Amino acid sequence: MIEVINPATEEVLERLEPASREEVDAAVERAREAFPVWRDLPPADRARLLRRLAEALDDEREALARTESENAGKPIASARAEMQMVVDTFDYYAGAPERLLGETIPVAGGVDVTFREPLGVIGLIVPWNFPLQIASWKVAPALAAGNTVVLKPAELTPLTALRLEHLAREAGLPEGVLNVVVGPGEVAGARLVEHPAVAKIAFTGSTEVGKKIMAAAAGTIKRVTLELGGKSASLVFADADLKRAAAAAPMAVFDNAGQDCCARSRILVERSVFEEFMSLLEPAVKSLRVGDPRDEATQMGPLISAAHRERVASYVSGDAPVAMRGEAPDGRGFWYPPTVLAPVSNEDRAAREEIFGPVAVVIPFDDEAEAVRLANDTIYGLSGSIWTRDVARALRVARRVETGTLSVNSNTSVRVSTPFGGFKQSGIGRELGPHALDHYTEVKNVFVATEEG
Repeated sequence: MIEVINPATEEVLERLEPASREEVDAAVERAREAFPVWRDLPPADRARLLRRLAEALDDEREALARTESENAGKPIASARAEMQMVVDTFDYYAGAPERLLGETIPVAGGVDVTFREPLGVIGLIVPWNFPLQIASWKVAPALAAGNTVVLKPAELTPLTALRLEHLAREAGLPEGVLNVVVGPGEVAGARLVEHPAVAKIAFTGSTEVGKKIMAAAAGTIKRVTLELGGKSASLVFADADLKRAAAAAPMAVFDNAGQDCCARSRILVERSVFEEFMSLLEPAVKSLRVGDPRDEATQMGPLISAAHRERVASYVSGDAPVAMRGEAPDGRGFWYPPTVLAPVSNEDRAAREEIFGPVAVVIPFDDEAEAVRLANDTIYGLSGSIWTRDVARALRVARRVETGTLSVNSNTSVRVSTPFGGFKQSGIGRELGPHALDHYTEVKNVFVATEEG
């Protein structure tokens, strides 16, 4: 049995039977049979059903937020914000079925047109850090494009995905259009990746697992979208609003207890203002409210499991340069305090590897060229921030930093209407915005001869 645990209390919330390979096969078959029905629905009807699902999710926002908070250890305020984005994502893509536009291309002897055709059955594998939010980023555009889906949530956090499946049926989506299978990745996920009837895999998770999925998908030439790890940099220049940058930095790393692939866990600070920045950062770190996720004032909850807490702690060994550390509760729950290491070399393990926990490193730099070099000196390229009052510098640095999503004087990464994804080993493809639909459709070209004879 899969035990679903509340990481703040270590209480067992539910026990679920894991899906076998045969049950995954059955879910794929249901999706395969439903595909022609869903694909051939008039676009306005498909859009109407997605809007009804968005409305159903909106009606259950508070209940879903509380379930997500208990299952993933999220502060309730954060969980509510995530559920709002889930609703917004389905609402946004409800407009897509009637906007999957093709092109006409001038050619000799006839008319040439393109169509965007759905792929078929899509396998979606999502992580435990933002369970329903990341699921919505994949489910909504996949369904909008006319595909059917089999969604595998992380076995640690399956509860909101199961509720999504139920709400989809209640909203009137045809049987088999949205299927959820709960089980470990090495069984349920592996079967989805290798299944010959699955046309595409969309995966969010670690880079190491992403490599395995990409290799396994080659056997059937599956399309893949991979949103993987990150070691994002926040570049703070001497001319920046240092108070604002320092106040914003903690939540850019410690939100969701640092369990975020977009976390700005490398803070690069121009050497001439390094000490001033650190003095401003310390009170911001130490004032973070870490505790009971049910408390409206809590800003950071626990880590997802005891094993993950042990892994995070391994980066803060006895000789680690701990510059500052916040508070965390004692007792039951997988707690770890927000921690800042400084000064750190970009060659240190804590600066190279994705910790996926509330540990930040602060690295000094001397000039713009070194800031860009340090920011790019990583296998990852998912997100990042640039803090400066110089607009020309901001644009210049933004073009030179090798990452998929950047913010200037801000730490935001994700919006429903804009593309999200990484460079280098942070992934392949884009989610959200209009660009996501490109990855759930194929371009079909049709030439119609018009010449007589």
